[in-house]
Amino acid sequence: MPVKNRFAETHADITAWRRDLHENPEILFETHRTSATVAEKLRAFGCDEVVEGIGRTGVVGVIKGRKTDSGKVIGLRADMDALPILEATGLPYASKTPGAMHACGHDGHTAMLLGAAQYLCETRNFDGTTVVIFQPAEEGGGGGREMCNDGMMDRWNIQEVYGMHNWPGIPLGEFAIRPGPFFAATDLLEISVEGLGGHAAKPNETIDTTVVCAHIITALQTIASRNADPIGQLVVSITSFETESKAFNVIPQKVHMRGTVRTLSNALRDLAEKRVVEICEGIAATFGAKATVDYIRNYPVMINHPEQTEFAAHVARDVSGGCAEAEMTMGGEDFAFMLEERPGAYILLGNGDSAAVHHPLYNFNDDAIPMGCSWWAGLAEQRMPITH
Repeated sequence: MPVKNRFAETHADITAWRRDLHENPEILFETHRTSATVAEKLRAFGCDEVVEGIGRTGVVGVIKGRKTDSGKVIGLRADMDALPILEATGLPYASKTPGAMHACGHDGHTAMLLGAAQYLCETRNFDGTTVVIFQPAEEGGGGGREMCNDGMMDRWNIQEVYGMHNWPGIPLGEFAIRPGPFFAATDLLEISVEGLGGHAAKPNETIDTTVVCAHIITALQTIASRNADPIGQLVVSITSFETESKAFNVIPQKVHMRGTVRTLSNALRDLAEKRVVEICEGIAATFGAKATVDYIRNYPVMINHPEQTEFAAHVARDVSGGCAEAEMTMGGEDFAFMLEERPGAYILLGNGDSAAVHHPLYNFNDDAIPMGCSWWAGLAEQRMPITH
């Protein structure tokens, strides 16, 4: 099953859909135009059911095969949201919304799944049901969690679920995947430290929160270097440091810090949370200050299930002739919530030599569309084959 001829025929149409989405990016759950466009196309394709408003602005389409005797139901998921980035590509179809940009290729993901949905509605060459899932708010909003919380998996009896992301640096149209932990848990830190403010010329009369926080920032790095197993993967990054005062001669009463913790196992995640709290509170107490830590568990570790990973790789090999073993990444992906509810797998599709995702010069490569669509369609046809 190489690239399907149908996607060569519809390539120009799917590209036009993608570029329209690129011109009109929407952030987090505010994907109102995008969601309406998706729903309109799914109805025009002839989906058996189209439901809007799942996970606030998500869209679900149901496509029944020529037969449904198998009782199998698989979910195919694409994300729809853009990023709060000012586009710098200068493309004719560049974002028309200042400060919003499809800098991660979700426009491409949505267009490819729409292309696959159109083909599956036309052919229905499978025994079972395909549920196409268009999700908002992957970029930090947890849209995958919201769709699951709305009962999506049980409502449509989804038994397995599959996702895809384009990946700059992988050759165009080639695939990569790995079983087990793949994308990291992405926890958030809010750390408030209160000491005793005062005049910078009289530090002996203060409890200097800046000094306290400097010790905390340094000590937090010992979680990775001295607490975690060296074979494990753990990152602690403090990314924001805000004081009450901007004056040259004032020691601030309070300092607020933000950061993120990335881990690839639940055991390391538990360790990191415990040690972050202990270090912040302990160091602050040593200086006579007080630290308050809000450790926010955000996206969990995204873990590919072994059987579904091998199947996804098999379909990818049929499409492109190969499927490489992907490296783990400390980036986050809220498809993890869906993989916690159902077995499934997440694959990478090469975007070629492009700017990195989340960069103002990034652009999804439209030449990858036939391969991505063929993989989506192949999942349905091969997981739910018509045998007689």
